Formats: sequence, structure tokens, C-alpha cells
Amino acid sequence: MKELEKIIESVEYLEVRRRIFRQLIESLIFENIVTPTRTTLQNGIEKTLIHGKDKFGDAVTYICRGKQKFSFGRFRLTKDPILRQKDEEEMEADSFALFIEEIAPLIDADRNRLAMFIKELNETHIKDAVAQYHWKRSNDINAVTYDEVESEAMEGHPYHPSYKSRIGFTIEDHMNFGPDFKPSLSLIWIAVHKNEAALSISQSINYKEFIKQELPLNDFERFVKKINEKKRHASDFIFIPVHPWQWENVIITQFFRELEKGSIILLGEGSDHYIPQQSIRTLSNQTERTKCYVKLPLSITNTSTNRVLAPHTVRNAAKISDWLHTIKESDHFLKEELQLVLLREVMGVVHDKPDRPSFEKEATYGVLGGIWRESIYSYLKDEEEAIPFNALYHRKKDGTALINEWVNRYGTENWVKQLLHVSITPLIHLLYAHGIAMESHAQNMVLVHENGWPIRLALKDFHDGIRFKKDTLADPSLCPDLIPTPDVHKKVNLNSFIETDDIQLVRDFVHDAFFFINLSEIAFFFEEYYGVQEMEFWKNAHDVIESYQSRFSHLKERFSMFDLFAETIQVEQLTKRRMFAETELRIQHVKNPLFTIREATTC
Repeated sequence: MKELEKIIESVEYLEVRRRIFRQLIESLIFENIVTPTRTTLQNGIEKTLIHGKDKFGDAVTYICRGKQKFSFGRFRLTKDPILRQKDEEEMEADSFALFIEEIAPLIDADRNRLAMFIKELNETHIKDAVAQYHWKRSNDINAVTYDEVESEAMEGHPYHPSYKSRIGFTIEDHMNFGPDFKPSLSLIWIAVHKNEAALSISQSINYKEFIKQELPLNDFERFVKKINEKKRHASDFIFIPVHPWQWENVIITQFFRELEKGSIILLGEGSDHYIPQQSIRTLSNQTERTKCYVKLPLSITNTSTNRVLAPHTVRNAAKISDWLHTIKESDHFLKEELQLVLLREVMGVVHDKPDRPSFEKEATYGVLGGIWRESIYSYLKDEEEAIPFNALYHRKKDGTALINEWVNRYGTENWVKQLLHVSITPLIHLLYAHGIAMESHAQNMVLVHENGWPIRLALKDFHDGIRFKKDTLADPSLCPDLIPTPDVHKKVNLNSFIETDDIQLVRDFVHDAFFFINLSEIAFFFEEYYGVQEMEFWKNAHDVIESYQSRFSHLKERFSMFDLFAETIQVEQLTKRRMFAETELRIQHVKNPLFTIREATTC
């Protein structure tokens, strides 16, 4: 790439490296992977030393400055560069590989996993640098619509250090298919014989009518004609869209025999144009934006997770959405007062051929399928607009906050209180009143607003983003028969499951994704940008929960069952999972700021 030399010499390249180093060290300290030496300076800032040994066994020290925050005891570094000191010489740390190699002897991590982790960090560095470089120099006008903001808010995970690794993508792929570059994509459509496809479909729709609605009429007729030309009947096949990168890099090589014998038929390119959302593999229809989003498998690794679609989750998708929809429709508070939006996954399909050789099964696990999710545009009223939740702390090219005009218009205190009411209330009601925990990290939440004033919440990504204990559901009879997590999937990710017998894992599913990561980042942002103190922020969050509990006092026993004010809660150790084998759930107990606020309030 001609611009690569310029990018490597750019300020964006330097800033991205420093950001990755900060997130890496913050997580290493918070997850107790390293034990630093700390010296208090002023204003709560600590000089922090991380000790290691170089390849000769000589002592080296990495020096940074940071502060332990009120929010779950998270550790945040200042923007100062991390320094590497050996003997009396200090230089800025500029190698993730060297840093990890020099602390490795003191943490006893798995060397193979460390090698992969280093690769993820390096790939994140170059790919985010390329993205930031092009974004800063593009002529794009400021994002306005939901789909535009989905691409504009390109920061990635604010805690996970390898937030944009996209391993499997070349730099060219990254630019052709990454949401950061706002590419317009056409999908490849295939037909899979029903004997080799598992279909999950909402009770509210009919398959044929739905496909005819999602495809332009000319495409549908063209595809049926293609099947007829193969002397087959269209009614015997399921249509599946394929991401163009996945088609070229995976499907052709893994499914050529099915293409040869006709159990899979290549139909051709669709006419509708799509743009990737932040998650890369979920695509928004740009030709007709009220059509469904399409979530497709990509055989790449991003934020340390392989982005295929696990077959059991695809087959559960519509069942879970129908279940949640039934609950919402029968709950006056959710439906009428909060007007919660559930972006239902109305259809899922996955290639399923049980008699494939075991080696091929492993190679093709979750690589061919799709989930259709309702569009936010099909729910918005005339005066409403929507914004992804993690865009709330996005900054525009000039450094101003995307939400700055709104906050200034309504006042910081009023706006924060309304945001917390709109976001917290439906989540805790689902937990308390119904026993269902939502994985509400920032990519799974959409804020609906009127002229910048928070109005209501939309939730999404349910097929693997809920958790419950069946006997604590308000109405267990409504719970559908779900396909359990297979052993092959558990080996890859022990923390990926929907049903559990541990009530704390249900409660902490909400705490981890929503309070620990999502709200903490918003708290940090409002402190830095608007001067809102963390304790004030969490006092407002506490008050929302207290107000809810006062109103729904008949649920008192369930408030204790799902105790959001517990002194400690469990969170997933995202970095430790990258450095140590998956032999156990990597979780840790952390101090809950809601507990501290309640204790201070009742004293």
C-alpha cells in the first residue's frame, strides 16, 4: 500500500500504539496479572512501576502514571507515554512483543497464547492506525443518521486491548470491508437444500413471503429461475446471503463438493447495497433501510473472538426473540410506559450436514449461515432518531463530543439523569420482574432520542446475548426449548452460555456488560469532558434503581435474589483469557460502586 510509509510516520500511528499500551496495562493491573509498585504523586495519580526481565535476565521496569477509579476499582492511565527503563536509560515503550516477553517470566502464562495475543495487538495497531489516518483525512461530513453513526463511532472496545485485530483480513480487506471505511457491499446469494439447512423462523412471519420482502422482486425471480435451470425446485431450497469476503476465502474452498452435486446452488449477486456496522459482520441495507439487518459469519478473529455464527445460537435466534417479544407485549410497563424496542432476530439459517467428516466439520463450524434482525428504522416515530450507545462518548474530528450540542441544550445534570433512567430501567425490569439478564454492552444498545433528549431504549443481539436460571424466571412455561451449548463450543469459550444454575452468573451478566464496561466508560467520559464526578454519576444510577424498587416493592424478594447492590460482583477477565488456557471461567470479584453509594446514603 502506497500510503503505508506515511501512516507509520503519522501521529495517528503513535496515538493508536499508546492507546493499546494503555488498555493493555490497565487490564493487566486490574485483572491482577501483574503486581506493580505504586507511589502516590498528587490528585490521586500514582506513579506505577511494572517489573520484568530482559532476555539476559537483567531487570527492566515499565513506568506509567494512572489512577484507581471509583467505578469498580478500574485502573486508568494518564495519556503520558509508557516508558521502558533499563539501568538509568529511559525510552518510550514501543513494542508490545518486547513488553510481554519481559513480563512473561513473572506471570507464568501460556507461551503459545501469548504469541497469539501479541499478533492480535500488532494487527490492532496497524489496522486502527490505517483507519484513524483515513478518517482524519476524509472529506466525510459529520454523521447524522443511525447507520452513518454506526460507521463513524469506530473506536472499538474501550477495555479490550486488541479491539480491532481483524485477524484474517489483509490491510486491503480491512479497507474494503471494515466499517471504518464505509464500503458499499453487495451480498452473494446461494440456495442450500433443505436437507442441509437448519431454519429458525419467527412465528410472526412466513419464510417465502419474508424472503420476497427482503429481496428485490427482480432478484427473487432471477434466483428462482437459476434454480429451475438446474432442474430443481425452489421450494426445496433455503436462500442464504454470504458476505463477499467469506465467499471468496472460505465458502468456495470448503463447499465446492456441495456446489458440484447441486445441494448448494450459486444464485448470484444481490442488487441491494449494504454497509457494515461496527461489528463488521452485521450489515445495514442502504437501498431500503427499513429492511432487516443481516448478520453473517466471517472467519476472522476480532477482540479475540472468532466471528463465525455458532450453529446452536442461529437455531435459537428466532425462538429467543419470540419469547422476549411475548414478554414485552404482555408487560404494560415495558410496552406502554418505557416503550422498549426489541430488535427481533426474526429468522436464522445455518448450513447443517451431520454426515460431514469430523475434520471438515471443524473447519466449517458456523461459517455458512445468517441471522435477519429487524431494523431500528422500522420502529422510529417521525420525530425520533437513534444513536448507538457507544457513540455517546465518540468525539468528532475537531475533538468535540458527538453529543455536545444535546448536553449543552438540556444541561449536563438533566441529560445524564434522563440517560440513566432510559437505559437502566428496562434492563433491571427484565432482570427483576422476569428473571432475564441482557448482555447490554454498548454495541447491543441503541438510544432513541428526540432532538438529542433520551426517550427510550432499543436492545439487540439476543441469540447469544441473554442469560437466565430457569426456575427463577417469572413464567418458566414461556421459555422455549433451546438447543444447549455443545461441548465443541465450550472448549472455545467457557463463558458462552445462556442457561445456568448459578443465580449470580445471571445477575452479573447485567453487571459485567452494562454497569462495569458500558456505564463505567460513560462515567469516565462525563468526568473528563463535562466535570461530572464519578460518585455523582453512580449516585444518579443508584437513584434510578432505588426509584424503581420503591415503585415495584412487591418484587422485594427478587431484589434480594438479583442483588445489584451486592458488595462485590463478578466480571470476566478479558485479557487473562488471552494469556492463560481456557481451563476455567476467567472471572474476578470487584468492588461494586452501587454498594458503596448505598452504604454512604444509608449512613
